[in-house]
Amino acid sequence: MGNKVVRGRAILWPLEALAAARGTLFPWFAVLIGCGIGIWFSLAEEPKMGSYALATLVLASAAALAWRGPELARPLALAACALTAGWIASGLRAHSVAAPMLDFRYYGPVEGRIIGIDRSQSDALRLTLDTVVLREVAPERTPRKVRVSLQGDQAWLKPAPGQTVVMTASLAAPEGPVEPGGFDFRRMAFFDGLGAVGYTRTPVLLLEDAPPGVLPIDRLRTYLTQGMLAHMEGQAGAFAAGAMTGDRSAITEETVQALRDSSLAHLLAISGMNMAFLTAFVFALLRYGLALVPFIALRFNTKKLAAIVSLGVAFFYLLLSGANVATERAFIMIAVFLGAVLLDRRALTLRSVAIAAMILLLVRPESLLEPGFQMSFAATIALIVGFSALDASIYRQKIPRWVMPVFTLFLSSLIGGLSTAPYAAAHFNRFADYGLLANLLTVPVMGAVIMPAGAVAALLAPFGLAALPLWVMEQGARWILFVAHWIAGLEGSVTAIPAPGPWVLPLFTLGSIWLILWRGRGQMAGVVPVVAALSLWALAERPTLLVSGDGKLLGLAGPEGRALSAAKGGGFAAENWLQNDGDLTAQDAAARREGFSGPKDARRFDIAGLQAVALSGKAATEKLDAACAEATLVILAAEAEIRPEGCGLIDARILAATGPLALWVEGDTVRIKPTRDAGRLWSAPRRTVTLPDLMAAKPPPAGQ
Repeated sequence: MGNKVVRGRAILWPLEALAAARGTLFPWFAVLIGCGIGIWFSLAEEPKMGSYALATLVLASAAALAWRGPELARPLALAACALTAGWIASGLRAHSVAAPMLDFRYYGPVEGRIIGIDRSQSDALRLTLDTVVLREVAPERTPRKVRVSLQGDQAWLKPAPGQTVVMTASLAAPEGPVEPGGFDFRRMAFFDGLGAVGYTRTPVLLLEDAPPGVLPIDRLRTYLTQGMLAHMEGQAGAFAAGAMTGDRSAITEETVQALRDSSLAHLLAISGMNMAFLTAFVFALLRYGLALVPFIALRFNTKKLAAIVSLGVAFFYLLLSGANVATERAFIMIAVFLGAVLLDRRALTLRSVAIAAMILLLVRPESLLEPGFQMSFAATIALIVGFSALDASIYRQKIPRWVMPVFTLFLSSLIGGLSTAPYAAAHFNRFADYGLLANLLTVPVMGAVIMPAGAVAALLAPFGLAALPLWVMEQGARWILFVAHWIAGLEGSVTAIPAPGPWVLPLFTLGSIWLILWRGRGQMAGVVPVVAALSLWALAERPTLLVSGDGKLLGLAGPEGRALSAAKGGGFAAENWLQNDGDLTAQDAAARREGFSGPKDARRFDIAGLQAVALSGKAATEKLDAACAEATLVILAAEAEIRPEGCGLIDARILAATGPLALWVEGDTVRIKPTRDAGRLWSAPRRTVTLPDLMAAKPPPAGQ
C-alpha cells in the first residue's frame, strides 16, 4: 500500500509543481505555441488535412478540460491548447498565402505594377511587381508577385510605386537552399507571395504612371525619401532616409556590409529600436509638453493621452515603413507596452513580451524561423531579466547620478549583444568582435539625434522649416557610418563561425527559456540542453563535397579550407558555402586552394580515394565516355544523352531533381544527401531519380 502511495505521489508531483507555479506559467504559452509551429515546419511532408481536424478536436477538448476539468490538469490542458494552436495557425497561414510559383524558366515580356524598390546583393536596383502579366502564361499559373533586378543603364527610368512597367526579362522560381539543411530562400519567398525572380538587361519602359489614390502609403514613402535625399547628400542621407522610411534603395552594398561587420545593421532595420526611439520621443514630448498647459494637465491624464497619440504615431510608422515582419513585431510589442500604460500596468514584463510573441506567432507563424524574430525577442527578454536582477535602489545608491546614463547604456549594449550573439552567429556565420564598442558609440546618436530630428523634421516640413533638423540627422548619420567603416576596417573585426546543425538553436533556446522562466527546484536543468546545443555546434561536421544545383561549381573540403572548382560563377552558392564553413575567404582565393586540378571544363579531384571529375562547358558531353573510363564519380553540368554502364554519373537531369548535393565521407563509404528531399507547399516539384552508389562503382584494390 505504501509503495502505491509513493508511486502516486511521484506521478502527481509534476502536476503539483505546475499548479504551484501557476502565477509564472503565462509566458510558457508563447513558448509552446512556438514549439507547435516549429514541429509543423520541421516535417518533411505536408501534413494531411486529417491532422488539422485532429488538432482542432484536441484543441477543443483541451480547452474544455482547462475550463471545467480538475485543477491539477489545467496546466497540461492549456499546454495542449498552445501546441495545437501553433500547429493549426501554421497550416492556415501556409494555405492562405499559397500562390503560383513558376515551374519553368521564362524569357519574354513581363508587365506589372511596381510595389517595391530595393537593391540586390550585387547592388543592382530591384523592382517587385504585382498584377503580373507574362506572355502565353495562363493567369492561374502566373505568379502573384515577381522581383526583377535591373542590369545595365536604366537612366531613363525613375521608378515609383504604382507605376505599370514593361520589360523583357528572364524569370525562374526562387531557389531553395544552396546545400542540404541550409536556409530555404524558396520558403521565405512562398510566404512573401513571391513566385518568380530574375533579371533584365533591356530597358524598362513606363507603360502607365501611377493613378491617383493607388498605393498612397508607398508613394508617400517614396516622396518623403526623395525629399530627405534632396537635403542630405551621399550615403549619410541614404542611411537616414532608410532608417526613417524603410526605403533602402539608395544604400549601397558597401555600406550595408560595413554595418553588418560592425554589428550596426540593426540600426538600419525598421525594428524595435528605431520604433521605440521614435515612439519614446513622441511620448515624452507630449507628456511633458501637455504638462506645461495647466488647462490640460489639471483635467486629463497626460500620460495616457501621450500613450494614445504615440500608439497612433507607431501605427503610422508601421504603415510608412512597409509593414514588414520586423516592423510588425516591433509595433505589436510597442502596442502591448502602451496598452499596459493605459491600463496602469507595468509595461516591460515577461508577460507583455509573451503577449506580443503570441500575437505575432499566431498571425505570422513563419516569423519563428527568421533571425529578426529570434534576435529581437532574445534581446528584449534578456534586458528585462538582466535589469530586473539588479536591485534598482542599490545600484542607484552606489553609482553617481551623472554616471547612470553611461552605465545603463553600457549594460544594455552588453546584455543585448550577448543575448543575440548566438543567433547572429548561427544565421550570419560571423561575430563582430568590436560590436559592443560600435554600439556604445552609435546607439545614443540614433536615439538622441537621428530619430528625434526626423520626427521634428516631419512636424516642420509643412511649414518649410525641415532643413535644420534634416541637417542634424545627416550629421548623426555621418557619425554612425564613420564608426561602422572604422570598426569594420579593424584587423580581426569579424570572426567567422561555422553553421550549426538543425538541433542547436532549438535546444539552446529551450534551455535558456527554462533557466529564465522556471522557478524553484529543477531550474538548473536548463543548463543541460544549453550545454548539449553548444557541444553539438562545436562537433558539427561539414560536407566533404558540395555540388551546386547546376553542377557548374563544386566545393571540396581540404586542409586549407574548402577549395572551389571555379573562381567565377555561382557566387551566391560559393559565398554561402564558405560562410557556413566559418570561412570569410573570397571565391577567387578559395579557387586557388589545393584540391582541384586540370582545365576549367574538366576539373579533377579525389574524394575518399575515389577519382572524380567535373565536366562543364559546351563540349562536356563529348568527354563523358573518357571521364567515366578513368573516374569513379563524374559530375556533368549538362544532361547525358546516353549513360555509360557502370559510371557513377551525376548529370543535370539528376541535379534538377535533387537540387544541390552534399557528400560526406564516413569511414569507407560516401553518403550523398540531396537538398530537395521534402514535399511541402513551398517545395519544388518532386522527380524520382536514383543517385549512384559510388562504393559499388569503386574499383577493387590492386591485386584483387
